[in-house]
Amino acid sequence: MNYKAAPEIKRQIRVLVKQLNFNHIKLNNVHCIRSFDAKTRAYARIWGMAKLFKEVAGLEPNYIIEVNARRFDKLNEREKIKTLIHELMHIPKTFSGALLSHRGPYHEINDREVEKILRNLK
Repeated sequence: MNYKAAPEIKRQIRVLVKQLNFNHIKLNNVHCIRSFDAKTRAYARIWGMAKLFKEVAGLEPNYIIEVNARRFDKLNEREKIKTLIHELMHIPKTFSGALLSHRGPYHEINDREVEKILRNLK
């Protein structure tokens, strides 16, 4: 995969985390990249870190938010923000390196829930 750091996405993430009061997210441990030849149909995706890395190697949990340049860059600003909020919603309150699924017993990550968050943001 061909990618490079995406500091402008990191800046947007920093603003969103503060505006949304996602205080569980450690911004220094969230990294952002833009991929150029990803085969995925997704606009963006988030990568977590397996618990094993923490337990065995003693590494702190980190997350990588990848935006797919071919798809994400064509979105309007509102859709870009919605996409980034969606990816941030996958980070659990424990900031353990794990990822929340789209449907769980106490949460859902879908367009309706993202829209609710976006309405409260304004």
